[in-house]
Amino acid sequence: MSKLSSGIVLYRFQAHALEVLLVHPGGPFWKNKDLGAWSIPKGEYQQGESALGVARREFEEETGYPLGEGELIPLGEIKQPSGKMITAWALKGDCEAETIQSNSFSMEWPPKSGVMQDFPEVDRAEWFSLPEAKSKILPGQAGFLDRLADHLRNMANS
Repeated sequence: MSKLSSGIVLYRFQAHALEVLLVHPGGPFWKNKDLGAWSIPKGEYQQGESALGVARREFEEETGYPLGEGELIPLGEIKQPSGKMITAWALKGDCEAETIQSNSFSMEWPPKSGVMQDFPEVDRAEWFSLPEAKSKILPGQAGFLDRLADHLRNMANS
């Protein structure tokens, strides 16, 4: 069975331009990676858990910000190249990206050293315009940005 993950695409409008919040994974593997390395705040869950509940929890764990109220826009599922299925929702909101506080994880670093080190799950967050976000986000998640843009365009035209 493939892994399941769910997340939230937080979006806002700055000077009438759509911006989305993306997070950069922490830890030594991602330290010097930028283009194609960013993600929506998300996390894995088990069959039977509420995907939306997990998406809300993971957003807060990875940013330190609780999600506000508002209309959640279902963005559906996208199968990743790894086989993982990600379900996402979009929510209009705002937060100070430069002040996020993520939970952490432990891993042996350097490899085979026997030394355990803690790293933030997310080392930074940033607001990006849609074109910037599409170059920064992991390629398998870019479809969520397209779906959000399509939804907002359709809403504006109705």
